[in-house]
Amino acid sequence: MNAFFSSIRSLRFRRGPQRLAGGISGGLAAATGLNVWLVRLLVLLAFLLPVVGIGLYVVVWILTPWQDGSIPLEQLFGGREIR
Repeated sequence: MNAFFSSIRSLRFRRGPQRLAGGISGGLAAATGLNVWLVRLLVLLAFLLPVVGIGLYVVVWILTPWQDGSIPLEQLFGGREIR
């Protein structure tokens, strides 16, 4: 399981510092170089497709590391502690 979480961290994708809810849109904006509000609008439009939009957002939220590298799913399994 540690290899799985290490591979997620090696992607260098983090939740963005410009957070409103989970930081996913801010992280996507930082990774792609797009305006954060444009990415937020695209995420909101994706929510119009309930299973794809909301379901995918929840999965990404659970697997995306915070700025300090901690991953919510890993913490749920009793893995790496929050710094």
